Amino acid sequence: MRHLTLLQIDPTAAVAPTADLVAWSRLGATHSQADLVSALAKRSLVELWATIRPAEDVTLYRAEMTAARGDAAAAWQQRRREWLTANDACRRDILARLGAEGPLPSRLLPDTCAVPWRSTGWTNDQNVIRLLDIMSVLGEVAVAGRLGRERLWDLAERVYPDDPPVPLEEALRRRDARRLTALGIARAKTTKVPIEPYDVGAAGEPAVVEGVKGTWRVDPVYLDGHFAGRTALLSPFDRLVHDRRRLLELFGFDYGLEMYKPAAKRRWGYYALPILHGDRLIGKLDATADRKAGVLRVAAIHEDEPFDGATAAAVDEEIAGLATWLGLEVRHDREAA
Repeated sequence: MRHLTLLQIDPTAAVAPTADLVAWSRLGATHSQADLVSALAKRSLVELWATIRPAEDVTLYRAEMTAARGDAAAAWQQRRREWLTANDACRRDILARLGAEGPLPSRLLPDTCAVPWRSTGWTNDQNVIRLLDIMSVLGEVAVAGRLGRERLWDLAERVYPDDPPVPLEEALRRRDARRLTALGIARAKTTKVPIEPYDVGAAGEPAVVEGVKGTWRVDPVYLDGHFAGRTALLSPFDRLVHDRRRLLELFGFDYGLEMYKPAAKRRWGYYALPILHGDRLIGKLDATADRKAGVLRVAAIHEDEPFDGATAAAVDEEIAGLATWLGLEVRHDREAA
């Protein structure tokens, strides 16, 4: 976790919960879902803004939380600030209830909002959930645990370590440096995205990638030339493949998550897993875990380049390892594509 910096949380579990699938790709059969649950329960890991992170990293975000409360916080949208101000009484009611009874799920917290939250999406009228999300950005509340998929909320001071915050500019530099260590190579500046940035500022050293325009930043620790590759099945939320533009520029790998597309328009499948072999991304595995039937259904193995015998055997071994980790049997629904 200290190396990766984060595991993203996503409700999709077509193969396994997102965070666990990323950890399995990195650790293999030694990863136990119970270990992740235990680390969260012990607060050595914490949930922060739809991610799981080492608890000590919260100090790198506390100054940003404080800054978000001020008028100069550039990230604040005016509409959200006005809505929060209009519902300050509800915010205070929530803080009081959590202070007296927390941790609690959102459904047990009072909705005394004077102005309802309006949205064209799923958050429309979900006042308490929206308010809690905003309050978590401000560092007032935090996810203290879960009941199944339901988040339990508490006062942030009872969840996060009581360590002094790192000043904002230094925190941003350290976050850039840690992100570069996790990625190896990244752009200094790129398109802004939610959850976690793709860029790394001035971290590392400048580098040029042959055949790719522009300058990159590289962590010099990776320049010693030592590399030992292996075969791995990756989660669509693994940081190696999460930045699709970087993926195409560095690996020439065309990939996208297709679960929101109509079935007829999917090229690789509902939740296709990128296949890493050595230092190349060579294909996608279209597979789903059918827990009722006790099988890992393999619908297709899409080969971006033809597999030789050794590569095919390595991929099959990794699929078998995934099935064993899940406690399932492999079932091929049709021949490889």
